[in-house]
Amino acid sequence: MFKEKLSDYGFFKGKLSDLLPKEGILPYELSTPLFSDYTVKDRFIFVSSGKSIAYTSQGPLDFSDSTIIVKNFSYINVQGQKIIIETRLLVKDPADHNWKVMNYLWNVEQTDAIKHIRGAKLAITLVDNKGNRHRTNYMVPNTNDCKRCHNSSSQLMPIGPNARNLNFVHSGDSVNQLAHWTARGLLKNMPDLKYVAQLPIWADKTKFSLEDRSRAYLDVNCAHCHTKGGDAFNTGLFLNYEEDTPARLGVDKAPVSVGGGAGGLNYDIIPGDSAHSILLYRMNSTEPGTAMPELARSIIHKEGGFDSTMDR
Repeated sequence: MFKEKLSDYGFFKGKLSDLLPKEGILPYELSTPLFSDYTVKDRFIFVSSGKSIAYTSQGPLDFSDSTIIVKNFSYINVQGQKIIIETRLLVKDPADHNWKVMNYLWNVEQTDAIKHIRGAKLAITLVDNKGNRHRTNYMVPNTNDCKRCHNSSSQLMPIGPNARNLNFVHSGDSVNQLAHWTARGLLKNMPDLKYVAQLPIWADKTKFSLEDRSRAYLDVNCAHCHTKGGDAFNTGLFLNYEEDTPARLGVDKAPVSVGGGAGGLNYDIIPGDSAHSILLYRMNSTEPGTAMPELARSIIHKEGGFDSTMDR
């Protein structure tokens, strides 16, 4: 079902690396996106002609069969150029109504991306949004790695495109994203926006509290595993935004197993004491077996640390 080259799908017009969507390819953004080593992400959704997306209040939107979610990962090099590394496709297979995943690795010439199943490790030097340089080994996941994060009760599922994370006016636009899709006839069963939950924008200190931003960040970066049916369900730590039980959120909660990953610390979160909280310790590590999230990150996300010295 997967084509050999990204260009074979015909998603984009003109020069492929410009990622200019053809008619019918829907660009989208997330109010709080997953952190992946300061990469730049260009996101699109292809909905087959005559089909639509159904609104859901919880979890990902209800995408029709044959929908393709397209996510491109790029970085900014020291010359200020945008270099595309990979494109990931999530396809809802009409044969069994299940989601399938495939990665496409871009060539050095930036002319096309080739189907790539087994993963890759690429040495790159990138510049973050503050102009800092980072040398790292970018990990292109294999298809089984993708299944670990995109797992919900043993079913492959999208993570980002849910109503609460799409419910905002994205950059360069003047209309709410969900309202725009509804007006185009692509989104069905949409209630009035005032009844639709909105995930806080994690980086916006002017509109959202530290607690709300922290919860949103953990929801997007961690809750796909730390939730019912997720890969880390057995830890008893649940980080989805709706969770309201302090112990399940990690407050004064001891880990279920003791090991080096906990750094000798006793509780996931100690209120007012981030330096002795396991959660922040693991977020500030890049060591295998300790670093969280386990995948898609080889650089510490300082802006996402939310410790007492960085949020003032």
